[in-house]
Amino acid sequence: MKIQGNKMIWLLAAAFILLSAFRADKPVVTIFMIGDSTMANKKMDGGNPERGWGMVLPGFFSEDVQIDNHAANGRSSKSFISEGRWEKVISKVKKGDYVFIQFGHNDEKADSTRHTDPGTTFDDNLRRFVNETRAKGGIPVLFNSIVRRNFVQPKDASIAKDIRRTILFDTHGAYLDSPRNVAKELGVTFIDLNRITHDLVQGLGPVESKKLFMFVEPNRVPAFPKGREDNTHLNIYGARTVAGLAVEAIGKEIPELAKYIRHYDYVVAQDGSGDFFTVQEAVNAVPDFRKNVRTTILVRKGTYKEKIIIPESKINISLIGEDGTILTNDDFANKKNVFGENMGTSGSSSCYIYAPDFYAENITFENSAGPVGQAVACFVSADRAYFKNCRFLGFQDTLYTYGKQSRQYYEDCYIEGTVDFIFGWSTAVFNRCRIHSKGDGYVTAPSTDKGKKYGYVFYDCRLTSDKEVAKVYLSRPWRPYAQAVFVRCELGKHILPEGWHNWGKRENEKTVFYAEYGSKGAGANPQARAAFSRQLKNLKGYEPVTVLAGDDGWNPVRDGNRLLDVKR
Repeated sequence: MKIQGNKMIWLLAAAFILLSAFRADKPVVTIFMIGDSTMANKKMDGGNPERGWGMVLPGFFSEDVQIDNHAANGRSSKSFISEGRWEKVISKVKKGDYVFIQFGHNDEKADSTRHTDPGTTFDDNLRRFVNETRAKGGIPVLFNSIVRRNFVQPKDASIAKDIRRTILFDTHGAYLDSPRNVAKELGVTFIDLNRITHDLVQGLGPVESKKLFMFVEPNRVPAFPKGREDNTHLNIYGARTVAGLAVEAIGKEIPELAKYIRHYDYVVAQDGSGDFFTVQEAVNAVPDFRKNVRTTILVRKGTYKEKIIIPESKINISLIGEDGTILTNDDFANKKNVFGENMGTSGSSSCYIYAPDFYAENITFENSAGPVGQAVACFVSADRAYFKNCRFLGFQDTLYTYGKQSRQYYEDCYIEGTVDFIFGWSTAVFNRCRIHSKGDGYVTAPSTDKGKKYGYVFYDCRLTSDKEVAKVYLSRPWRPYAQAVFVRCELGKHILPEGWHNWGKRENEKTVFYAEYGSKGAGANPQARAAFSRQLKNLKGYEPVTVLAGDDGWNPVRDGNRLLDVKR
């Protein structure tokens, strides 16, 4: 009986932990969206570039907000209700959720299944959406329709003549007033998206405004072999632009949502909710040598199998990942290239970073080739490269700190591998990182140049391993003047008592600089360490700010990813 009682307690505790974890991962609030095609998600068959502004909205909010877009092509407020779509949405709404409501385009249609009249039936439907949302504890927000790109008066014969006109003419009439009137009547937040988009399109003019809408030349997009000229529906650029303006208005009108709003220069998303489908496309779009400002790229959740190169001209990039963002490839040193030659270690990397002042946050860099010898996940040649809360996954040679004049800072990162899985010439600081051994071997293999003041310095890191791993060295010198220092690190029992290896060359013992300060844990054994290693008495000269300062005073510990004013 006692055993059963203990088992029950254990099960209840486990259930509590799982439920707690679930709650922690669950978005804080959901925004439901109901409306027509200008808001809706789109199919991407045949490279379809059409997007509703609601489709791209997730890229403007933190992951604390979930966008649940139910807007649908061709629907009016009437047909959205009659087809049971509203019933599906309202059944999911919970206290504190938002419902964004935007109709009008199709309420104007003449057919009886969709038509409503402003001031009567259209307003009644909007009232229903508002009242039923409030009854569930939700928060309704009313929008009016985005503008049509109509620079031609209705009497004109052909829209093709629109370049003659410079005045944008309204097509929605009183349907624009109904959301405003109902909002005022019921005390609901109203976003005048028509005025916002009218000002946008009018400001761009008849020619430039085409870049917002579905103007596709023949034989360019498989979905539209004959081309398309559409003044109502938005393309990718248009949807992102309109959503950005909508979000600015939302932030002003709804302070409770403002704290979740994020603005990125580009968004990468596999589901079509961004500017690009691949990370490389976004990198290529960054202007060369864009000075004194960062270009921010959000990479939405997903596994992106591509070989990424960030060239030296793409300076000041910030690459931000949602939880679950993985950049991966599966090349390895002995894999053949197109000429039948071995790729080599340097050629095997999944990601190459050459541009200075690169910043990555919440990104997983992976080489998925497996235990096949050297297979680099990330090759970093850039100076002032900063990685925060990133993961580096692989086996042998996972992280290649390549640049001889490169300074690199890793904060709260996870790095795993088997043999020499952190290696190279660079000066690199690892702060509060977890360094995980997946097999017996060597954690680091620095190749610090002679005369260099610093190599690798690990601060307050945890060195862990898979269960069966038992024989791991902190380092071996890839080149004779290798440097590695571990400061206040917690070392698992997998770290061998001698700690350091000379790569089978006794002469290396005279030139390397291997040291520890305040090591702790089962693998900390200063009395048994290799005789050529050192135990530091103090940290003078080994403060992170000192190690990374260089000639320009770079201090990511204090300044984060703030750019320096660097003169050549």
